[in-house]
Amino acid sequence: MRHEARLGPTESGREVKLGGVNVDVTPLPGIGVRKDFELSSGRRVGVVTHRDGTVDLILSEQDDPDACRAQVPLSNEEAAVLGNLLGAPQLVTQLQEEHRGLTGINTKQLPILEGSPFDGRTLGDTQMRTRTKVSIVAVMRAGQVQPSPGPEFTFTAGDVLVIVGTAEGLAAAAKILHHG
Repeated sequence: MRHEARLGPTESGREVKLGGVNVDVTPLPGIGVRKDFELSSGRRVGVVTHRDGTVDLILSEQDDPDACRAQVPLSNEEAAVLGNLLGAPQLVTQLQEEHRGLTGINTKQLPILEGSPFDGRTLGDTQMRTRTKVSIVAVMRAGQVQPSPGPEFTFTAGDVLVIVGTAEGLAAAAKILHHG
């Protein structure tokens, strides 16, 4: 059974800092844990992780940060996809910032799609480095970053690969992932 989340901090909550943002972590007795933070608009956004493992995305009212405007139940798969959508671009942006000024170095994210010849196969099976000279520096899976995957790392549909290399190498890598 779902319970509507109240968004205001409680006496038993704590605050943690993630990437320069204060995140309130609040136990919800009998329900689970709420983790949320304030947006620049003044609204609060976050998640409620229920004791049964289910997750709700929550958003406060504009004029009342303690009132829940929207509560969206997410399956584990949906939560993982949302994590990938939000996480991979941030990682790519960070890598692009670090490579700024290095001529010829590009960063791109490429998905492993359903039906990809490499869904269920290992990084080594792609022979990506040998064939394209690009490096797969991370894989986003279920909202988690898998840094520096080795040749034994097995891809799964829905993975987002973060790849660094030349423009030509990145184009070749995309073709390999889609066509083999």
